Amino acid sequence: MGALSSIKFEGYTAEELLALPVGDFDAHVFADDALVIEIGSCKLLGKFSTNRSRLVLELAQIDGGGEGVLPALASLANKVASARGLTEVEWQVHAVHCATPNLKLRRVLERRGFNVCELPGIGEVYHQVTNLGQPRNTTNASS
Repeated sequence: MGALSSIKFEGYTAEELLALPVGDFDAHVFADDALVIEIGSCKLLGKFSTNRSRLVLELAQIDGGGEGVLPALASLANKVASARGLTEVEWQVHAVHCATPNLKLRRVLERRGFNVCELPGIGEVYHQVTNLGQPRNTTNASS
């Protein structure tokens, strides 16, 4: 079992989450409210939604982690999007103007191809839109 497969999301493995009935999963995760979730040793404040053909992950605060939480979350997001017939995953990470910046997080985001851009109604974020299987960086929200 690899490190990524051993990371748990609120006590569930990725496989257990994906096995939940779609209605139960969606009612909890896509409830239009910000959620505080634990992923491995990380506490994450985020909001998750769908917009047309896109799964949107808006991450406001990420504390801890370091054991591959972002790759694990990316893998889960891609699988959730694919299972729902969505073709893109959009990341909006509010880590640009933190009072206490996490420099390691910034390096990881930049290494993974995220760009800093201004999104209308959201502000300046690390941003990336991934076509399932192929990343595409954007600088505006209309794409």
